[in-house]
Amino acid sequence: MKKLLLSGNEAVALGAYSASAKVGVGYPGTPSTEILENFCKYKNVYAEWSVNEKVALEVGLGASIAGIRTIVTMKHVGVNVAADPLFTSSYIGTTGGLVVVAADDPSMHSSQNEQDSRYYAIAAKIPMLEPSDSDEAYQFTKLAFELSEKYGVPIFVRITTRIAHSKSIVNHDEVAPKEIELVGFKKNPKKYVMIPAFAKERHKVLEETLLKLSEDVNNLPINRKELNKDIGVISEKGFITSGVCYNYVKEVFQDIPILKLGMVNPLPKNLILDFCKQYETVYIVEELDPIFETYIKALGIKNIIGKEIFPILGELNSSIIRDKINGIKSNSEIKSSVLLSDIKIPPRPPTLCPGCPHRQIFAVLSKLGCIVSGDIGCYTLGVLPPFNAMDTCIDMGASITVAEGLNLNPKNSGKIVSVIGDSTFAHSGITGLVNAAYNKHQILIIVLDNGTTAMTGMQPNPLSGETINREPTIQIDYELLAASVGIKPTNFRIIDAYNQESYGQNSSMEEVVKEMLESKKLSLLVIKGLCVILKKKVKGNNS
Repeated sequence: MKKLLLSGNEAVALGAYSASAKVGVGYPGTPSTEILENFCKYKNVYAEWSVNEKVALEVGLGASIAGIRTIVTMKHVGVNVAADPLFTSSYIGTTGGLVVVAADDPSMHSSQNEQDSRYYAIAAKIPMLEPSDSDEAYQFTKLAFELSEKYGVPIFVRITTRIAHSKSIVNHDEVAPKEIELVGFKKNPKKYVMIPAFAKERHKVLEETLLKLSEDVNNLPINRKELNKDIGVISEKGFITSGVCYNYVKEVFQDIPILKLGMVNPLPKNLILDFCKQYETVYIVEELDPIFETYIKALGIKNIIGKEIFPILGELNSSIIRDKINGIKSNSEIKSSVLLSDIKIPPRPPTLCPGCPHRQIFAVLSKLGCIVSGDIGCYTLGVLPPFNAMDTCIDMGASITVAEGLNLNPKNSGKIVSVIGDSTFAHSGITGLVNAAYNKHQILIIVLDNGTTAMTGMQPNPLSGETINREPTIQIDYELLAASVGIKPTNFRIIDAYNQESYGQNSSMEEVVKEMLESKKLSLLVIKGLCVILKKKVKGNNS
């Protein structure tokens, strides 16, 4: 047994490789990105950054149907994008094990919301495991592949930011991944073709599978009681928890019994009932929504306390849990009169980097008083001072389609600008462009192409011309794309953010934008300029 110090993301990648997964697909998104970046380094595996999470899951599902063990990675909001195939994947089931990693981001460190992916597991009828540290991330990922093939369904592994990025010891067994003999695809339309008649039968199969799993989950060792009292002996308090919250509870209540849940869907009904009988009060400690609490209350259990005292917003920590149980306000919520009264830490809000190629266009849009429909990426910081040049930002790709809606008000005509990054444009912006052309929306779309997916750590994308392994590949041709949707040459421009000569003779970026807005036609302006951080890296590698 070899001990390794790994982050949760590194451990998931190692777990997938150790479980003989041969395919890894996903879309970069913090806090999930490093899983695929590490998986692609192993020998004899195939990995890809798909254009979005829906595509990634569909590729992964195809590989699983073909008998290949596959891992699909995404952050929590990416699960929204993948939801269409996700809900049918449980009906179709798996041949090769299929593991979907959903990385949630409580407290929204780098996200537009803090949704709870456990709801997707429940709604899509997909089992879900939740590790509490890197070793469990490794072990649970391997177990997920086994369960996927045993029960014939996809398996979720849910991690959160703290688990994804924190490092802890992993006990690696160093056993080489076993070679799984691949056989050709076996035709089975009643399993794989979801017309209503076939889907009805597959739904029955799924419900039977979940019923069996609901019984088996009570005996899975990843659901365990710690320091449990003898049957019949009533103790004062106990805890039911999972994931990173288990560590917080253990930090401050070492001697109080815990029911640690490793599988969080379906929940082990018998274990929970047995545990709750033994304590006067059972505290349900879970980040974000009261999933466990709602389920346990529905079992008729009355002696539980959950969101009455624990916050539903943001991350928990050991101090909050301790103070809430002790009935006092946490230092996370009020300023401590002892330690923090004289300490004033100045705020340090994020901002666009000095030298960023996006800065000039935001200065122009602000000056012109445009209504700017924004998107997800580092350029979203254009909303902050000194630019204050973004008016909406909802989800990836929405900048173009929201702009189309804004433009339906005649009072907004000639003012609407959509701003989107190159990776996001490939992710889900191109469909918005097609919709704009088809429905004759007269807006200006500005693609800020900095040559990479900067916000999540400089990953390549279909507009940068490299694969996940930095091998050369195609680049989407903006000019041909514009022409294919009917944008006239006079309403298409590519300019270089670092080269004013590219704007045109006696012209400026401001003049280019004004000219395209005044045309009152669907227009596409591409502003190219390598990310200033990547530019330094490239220069350093070439020196």
